[in-house]
Amino acid sequence: MKTDFKPLDKSKTYLITGAAGFIGYFLSKKLLEQGCCVIGIDNMNDYYDVNLKFARLEKLEAFEKFTFIKGDISDKAMITAIFEEYKPTIVVNLAAQAGVRYSIENPDVYIQSNIIGFFNILEACRNNPVDHLVYASSSSVYGANKKVPFSETDMVDNPVSLYAATKKSNELMAHTYSHLYKIPATGLRFFTVYGPMGRPDMAYFGFANKYFAGEPIRIFNNGDFENDLYRDFTYVDDIVEGIERLLCNPSVGENNVPHKVFNIGNNNPEKLMAFIETLEKCLSNAMGREVLFEKVFESIKPGDVPATFASTELLEEAVGFKPKTSIEDGLQKFAEWYCEYYQVK
Repeated sequence: MKTDFKPLDKSKTYLITGAAGFIGYFLSKKLLEQGCCVIGIDNMNDYYDVNLKFARLEKLEAFEKFTFIKGDISDKAMITAIFEEYKPTIVVNLAAQAGVRYSIENPDVYIQSNIIGFFNILEACRNNPVDHLVYASSSSVYGANKKVPFSETDMVDNPVSLYAATKKSNELMAHTYSHLYKIPATGLRFFTVYGPMGRPDMAYFGFANKYFAGEPIRIFNNGDFENDLYRDFTYVDDIVEGIERLLCNPSVGENNVPHKVFNIGNNNPEKLMAFIETLEKCLSNAMGREVLFEKVFESIKPGDVPATFASTELLEEAVGFKPKTSIEDGLQKFAEWYCEYYQVK
């Protein structure tokens, strides 16, 4: 395990796209708390409750070294102007249209944000050299791979959703720009990130919403408990620690191309039903009374995969990253935040 990685350099300017998003907010906050200068970009779209984005943004704007720019990364002129004015030394591209199922309903926005937007970031890094570009990929690139745990050396040429295809495209684009223009770049394949102030389109958040609305939760696992879905749930603080360790430590990839892709997950998948039962217990603790979901079982949705399971050995070897938050602790923190934020106690 590598432990001699460089700590954060507070003299650098960090540009974070998707800064009002879930991971973007927690990463920005962590950097600002350590005295770093952060430029945040977000288009504040209404894919989910925009009030949550404003609540995150409000917390960030309390920091003197935070500058916020409302804009879309698919706007090339705006991105070019931001790079020329602020001259970021490290860029973290977290802005993207998320969601596997939504990519089936509204494919256009995925091409606009995930392909054109990322291309604009790469072009800006090419024309305004940076020390390191870190960008969000996704565990969805593994598609319906049967071999677990998923390893970075696995073939990922068979995505089962447009969202996954855009993320695989990002990895190829980043590799090409690294090869041609020597941009140090690192892609991170995130595995089901959860926690307080998370994304309401994620299942665990939706389950809580349904319960307090007096509605049943829909579980897309065919009602098959023997062959239940597995997910590698990763608590947001662990994700942020992994990113922080990487920021000042670009890795040299294959053939001297300064591009590398890492899994960033929990390396400990949970059965979906066990995850749901844990969420019920955590909400019960937060409420001081028993919480039981009414459950409706349905068939697996197109684009969903039966299991996600991260091998995290490469990231541990590179920067000493090892997730440490248990599902019980992570969901308890989410449950307590949820009950307070929505005042359901």
